[in-house]
Amino acid sequence: MKLSRAILLAVLLTAQCASVLSASQDFDFFYFVQQWPGAYCDAKQACCFPTTGKPAADFSIHGLWPNYNDGSYPSNCDPNSPFDESKVSDLLSSMQKNWPTLACPSGDGTKFWTHEWDKHGTCSESTLDQHSYFEAALALKTKSSLLQALTSAGIKPNDESYSLGDIKDAIKQGAGFEPFIECNVDSSGNSQLYQVYLCVDTSGSDLIDCPTFPRGRCGSQIQFPSFDTSSGSRS
Repeated sequence: MKLSRAILLAVLLTAQCASVLSASQDFDFFYFVQQWPGAYCDAKQACCFPTTGKPAADFSIHGLWPNYNDGSYPSNCDPNSPFDESKVSDLLSSMQKNWPTLACPSGDGTKFWTHEWDKHGTCSESTLDQHSYFEAALALKTKSSLLQALTSAGIKPNDESYSLGDIKDAIKQGAGFEPFIECNVDSSGNSQLYQVYLCVDTSGSDLIDCPTFPRGRCGSQIQFPSFDTSSGSRS
């Protein structure tokens, strides 16, 4: 009888934990975050090109992050669902191109993608499995076309400064939705265009109006730093 009660208690606790995990995976929308590599190198004060090749002078994916409407977010939702490169083998060449690591020492991207999946991707498993998660982010980069939107408005990565309003308007014109702009400050005190946040529905397919924006402010004038891909690293 004692053994039966112990088994029953274990079953109840397992069911309760599963219920809590499932609840933690509910979310309201995604932030789709892209970063400008020139500003990343200034913000981090050192960057290294990936071992798989030099990245293009283009915005690259930082992540697809589940969020709640109140501004909070879930993280590290399922430790039993590790990143598995074999599940995204058909996407790897596109991930290397569009989702490169710039961290030092140089890597092939696996550590970066593992972090993004573990912290954020596992919290989206109610709607996106691992392959669908990375595939969705790649599709969203193509859909948003940030650099094209900016250059079409005469805003170019040439170390010149542009108004925050003009940058937002250009991206809204191109992507169809208002972005949140995150800036960093370089060693000279310049406010730089660092990351662009767009909001996405829970299917990971469609851009939407942001229910809430992250905290943070940029200066009224923002430098769009150049990005030199001619060398193997920058520090």
